[in-house]
Amino acid sequence: MVPDGMTSQVHTFEPREGGAFRISLTYDVADQAGKTSAHTDTFHGRFAELVPAEKVVQVIEFETTDPSMQGEMTTSYVLADAENGGTDLQASHENVPPGVPPADNELGWQMSLSKLAALVQSDW
Repeated sequence: MVPDGMTSQVHTFEPREGGAFRISLTYDVADQAGKTSAHTDTFHGRFAELVPAEKVVQVIEFETTDPSMQGEMTTSYVLADAENGGTDLQASHENVPPGVPPADNELGWQMSLSKLAALVQSDW
């Protein structure tokens, strides 16, 4: 899932512990600057931990020359049975690069997780 106003391209995706992924997010409008190129944020990483139906931990790094956007960050997703019969999802970020404004990070995650909720709640 990607934030509003962006499209994604998955270059590599190996969903296993130690498996790699590489994804590009491109802004739909030309006035948005990307971290990797003019309008694109590309990141790569690995699955550090995968526990089916319970937990996913990813180690991620932006592909950028901007020192304020560099460094590995960790994203964790913890799934649990919800009282209403659904699934609760807790997502957390650690070591977000200092060049990523916290408010922008929060907004992007809210948009992405809203899209995920709409997808899993839809009638397939």
